[in-house]
Amino acid sequence: LGLQPTNMPFLKVIKNKAYYKRFQVKFRRRRAGVTDYYARLRLVRQEKNKYNTPKYRLVVRRTNTDVIAQVAYSRIEGDYIMASAYSHELPQYGVKVGLTNYAACYCTGLLVARRLLTKLNLASTYEGVSETTGEDYDVEDFASEDGPAPFRAFLDVGLAPTTTGARVFGVMKGAVDGGLAVPHKNRRFPGYDAEGKSFDAGVLRDFIFGEHVANYMRELQENDEEEYKSHFSKYIEAGVSADDMEEMYKKAHAAIRADPLRKKKEAKEVESKRFGRKRQNLKERKERIRQKKAAFLQRLAAMEAADE
Repeated sequence: LGLQPTNMPFLKVIKNKAYYKRFQVKFRRRRAGVTDYYARLRLVRQEKNKYNTPKYRLVVRRTNTDVIAQVAYSRIEGDYIMASAYSHELPQYGVKVGLTNYAACYCTGLLVARRLLTKLNLASTYEGVSETTGEDYDVEDFASEDGPAPFRAFLDVGLAPTTTGARVFGVMKGAVDGGLAVPHKNRRFPGYDAEGKSFDAGVLRDFIFGEHVANYMRELQENDEEEYKSHFSKYIEAGVSADDMEEMYKKAHAAIRADPLRKKKEAKEVESKRFGRKRQNLKERKERIRQKKAAFLQRLAAMEAADE
């Protein structure tokens, strides 16, 4: 219609000075994208009628080379760690390779559970499963009426995706089988069929004992020998074959239950090297100055004697 655009002399400025004066930045760990405070609030917040009772969390984190499991509780000044276990400790128990797979995650969860219960003198009261079958287990079903209640902790996976078969749930399964009470369902374990609403414990057992890795080793060895040697070079170097996998993890589970405590590192004798003069106190500095003066006067006397 040939209408001319009208000028807007009274356009309201939204982000004015008042806006910026009241602007509040998000928490530092939110800005860095490392903490989900929506989830953390619900994991940390305790009911008022429980007063100062800690709300324990089973914290699970996984990196490219390690699996971290901790039992922690929160205070105003920060989190306190009651017990921790790492997959790089597993070589002490016979698992020398594959420290981030599902079976290693299970071992790490089992280790932190047994380590915590040993620390709290509950290891003999709540021993967990006697044989790993992959079946559902809840330690609260075996709680003693007269004795202490099972140790309850809530799973904290951070920003990890909680898909079916995720390794963070392998750590949780190890902790549950180790005697901790972690509320959960079997819908996120390998072997759960979402369509049929059914759970096959045999599939989970195979994952716990590394059978999925062993099957891939056999398949790769038959189809591509060079790829097998490249992909599983560490296994070959450690002398671990596909047939040894289940027995290796069985021995690791038994060793963890026998002695879950952290081994103390031997003190290294280090010879200190000093490239500068040792720091002196006041008395030593005055003595050094006295010696310098005496040496100077001696040289001066020698020069005068030589001139005469």
